[in-house]
Amino acid sequence: MTDKPVATARESRITRFLHVVEWLGNALPHPVTLFALFAAGVVVLSGILGFFEVSVIDPRPEGAKGRADNGLIEVVSLLNAEGLRMIILNLVRNFVEFAPLGTVLVALLGVGVAEQSGWLTALIRGMVLNAPPSLVTVIVVFSGVLSNTASEMGYVVLVPLAAVVFYSLGRHPLAGLAAAFAGVSGGYSANLLIGTVDPLLSGITEEAARLIDPAYTVDVSANWYFMVASTFLITAIGSLISLKIVEPSLGPYEGSPEDLDDEESHRMDPLTDVERRGLQNTLWATLVFAGVLVALVYPEGAVLRNQETGAVAGSPFLKGIVAIIFVYFLMVGVVYGRTVGTIRTDRDVINAMAHAMSTLGLYIALVFFAAQFVKYFGWTNLGSITAVAGANFLQGIGMTGPLLFFLFILVCAFINLMLGSASAQWAVTAPIFVPMLMLLGYAPEVIQAAYRIGDSSTNIITPMMSYFGLIMAFVAKYQPKAGVGTLIAMMLPYSVAFIVFWSIFFFTWTFVLGLPVGPSSPTYYSPAG
Repeated sequence: MTDKPVATARESRITRFLHVVEWLGNALPHPVTLFALFAAGVVVLSGILGFFEVSVIDPRPEGAKGRADNGLIEVVSLLNAEGLRMIILNLVRNFVEFAPLGTVLVALLGVGVAEQSGWLTALIRGMVLNAPPSLVTVIVVFSGVLSNTASEMGYVVLVPLAAVVFYSLGRHPLAGLAAAFAGVSGGYSANLLIGTVDPLLSGITEEAARLIDPAYTVDVSANWYFMVASTFLITAIGSLISLKIVEPSLGPYEGSPEDLDDEESHRMDPLTDVERRGLQNTLWATLVFAGVLVALVYPEGAVLRNQETGAVAGSPFLKGIVAIIFVYFLMVGVVYGRTVGTIRTDRDVINAMAHAMSTLGLYIALVFFAAQFVKYFGWTNLGSITAVAGANFLQGIGMTGPLLFFLFILVCAFINLMLGSASAQWAVTAPIFVPMLMLLGYAPEVIQAAYRIGDSSTNIITPMMSYFGLIMAFVAKYQPKAGVGTLIAMMLPYSVAFIVFWSIFFFTWTFVLGLPVGPSSPTYYSPAG
């Protein structure tokens, strides 16, 4: 029999790969420190390259905004008196004007109320616990994808809940855990709704796009169409991998969970009558909210239409989607909370908002240094020069077609193994790749969609992902001797399937069918327009 040795060899290869990833990841400083070093490095590098008068020919047409009269993009040194004054005078402005900051904060104010009221938890419990046994896997993966509206909730609530549900059905609990983890983290960017990740990424993309086109704007809804479609794709792939590969490989569960009677087990309790009434009330509130939105958007000349063109494209509705997210989640949170008793006064609403803000301490510290780095990259013209040089190189070797995006997705997936934060990774890579691919004729919205595939697909196999340790703790509950390699081996089929089929889906959607990735999102970019 060779089954056991083969499995052992496979495990050892995975373990060796994991050790390399862990070593590389641990060799990196904390993301906040990393951005501080990047910002300082840009200043020093600008001084060196400025001394040697490094420049490239500006590919933008004459008369384009931001194009110098001599037709060159030259390095601007910050390592001098003028640069020092610029850094000091704009330190605060760089931070407060960083595009993702305000949008994420506003969106999370509403989501925080919905989460603290118990609405999101009850919604997920209702979906999973009331699902027919034959559809449990599908519902778990689907719920995982939807939980990304408030990502913490998926990890903390759904992943352990799915394990308990599978165990109660006589199935392997780790199969349920894997299916939920695949939906929450592997399908991180997919959703039916605009979530907090959308304004975060679109803001960074907009900052990067303005290195080439200073007037360019990226809507929060830039990838909405593609992400809605991706929700069903990820659900289908995740369910098939769970049912056909992961669960059969795990076999029957013969152990006994440790401490099953703790907080996680209570989440198996069915919804109470008051919780059901709360969900019903939020459903009615949602229908009323949707009706109001339709009245404000659908009729010709409606208030939230584009007042110049009369179209939905470029309208206050799309541009102000963050405000709509805030109002909606605030509304359902208050309605549900008032029904079940978790929100009684305005003080409870304010406390929920304050709690949501308190969870963003690390993010705000990260954004401060990331904002400086992005601005310095733009001021010095290093981003533009890198983009032009990279685009010229790709044109020189003939790699300019849509197939280039497959390589881009793989690069993003690899970087994600060592830099687990989506915002941190995109803040580093966007100033390089967005302008570079824009110069090759592709719109920032499409570039962002491709990035999201690479970033999401490897979340489930990197220990650098912030919730990886938490998931390991859940695994240990059911399989005490399991190591990190066990989790990696279990999640690897999902990761491979996601990156392959999601990339093919992206290519087909964008370049074969010619569909936009979001409302009024172009596929191609022309420097002249």
